Amino acid sequence: MSPRFGLPLLLDGDWLSALVVGGGQVSLRKASGLLEGGASVRVLARELHPQLEELAARDPRLTLERGDYTASAIANATLVVAATNDARVNSTIAADARAQGRLVMVVDAPEAGNCVTPAVHRAGSLVIAIGTGGVPGAAARIRDEIAEQFDDRYAAAIAGLTRLRGQLLTASGRARWRAAAGALIGDDFCDAVEEGKFAERIASWR
Repeated sequence: MSPRFGLPLLLDGDWLSALVVGGGQVSLRKASGLLEGGASVRVLARELHPQLEELAARDPRLTLERGDYTASAIANATLVVAATNDARVNSTIAADARAQGRLVMVVDAPEAGNCVTPAVHRAGSLVIAIGTGGVPGAAARIRDEIAEQFDDRYAAAIAGLTRLRGQLLTASGRARWRAAAGALIGDDFCDAVEEGKFAERIASWR
């Protein structure tokens, strides 16, 4: 039997329009994470955390709306986050979003939604997401352990590979890139990155 929430995806944030219902600390965290991923975010609540207002002043992708939730608030949102402090309201939001065929996560009852936010570690273009089936504390602990190894050295390595891929595909075609990738991303990839030798190895293919 496949695990629930067992289909990990990396989405193009520029494509994603999100609605976060609730204006507290959890909503702030969810909205911030969505913005970091590139999404456009609306936050709906009677009262809004002061840091949400500060964030909206800095980031035009964040829109704040004061008021009560109704099903029409979902509008064109592709992702709905139920983050109020009222379990009945969150349940209603989940039901409405499901009925409209939207992705929905419920912060206090993951099983009521159809998706969850993993614990995420970012290092440049490297994104590592950890899911534990609805146990966020465990996911965060594992994420923190992974983050200690996969740091800025890996961000630089991935950035170098991305640049090299573009250069080789443009100048030499796919066969040259495949050869480079096979040589550079082998069993010793992590050792080369952590020993500070990876930049030299990339340079040899330019």
